[in-house]
Amino acid sequence: MKLPPYAELLGLTVAGEEDGSPILTMPWSAGVMGRPGFLHGGAIGGLLEMAAFAALHARYEDGDRPRIKPITVTVDYMRGGREAETFAIGRITRLGTRVANLEAVAWQDDRAKPIALARMNVLLSRP
Repeated sequence: MKLPPYAELLGLTVAGEEDGSPILTMPWSAGVMGRPGFLHGGAIGGLLEMAAFAALHARYEDGDRPRIKPITVTVDYMRGGREAETFAIGRITRLGTRVANLEAVAWQDDRAKPIALARMNVLLSRP
């Protein structure tokens, strides 16, 4: 799966797959640092957004893939992201003909202790 330029800016790569959704990983670097020793909230939000979009893109063949336009994005920050590799996976909770509801979760060392969750509604524009 080819990730968009914003994902490349964050250093995101696909680390695997679970139930058809790619697991993205973001390495620690100075480019994603917020206050000393912690991830920037925008980098976490970007990782979650890319994970949700990747889950949706994985659902479609390349020729059938709709354009995605975000309607709402809500991020719940649960704990500070530390100087460690961060993972995220997206999930489709509802897929309609014009709107999709997505969720994404980010974690570091322990998947049972997420650092952030996101919920998104996106508009699907078919070619």
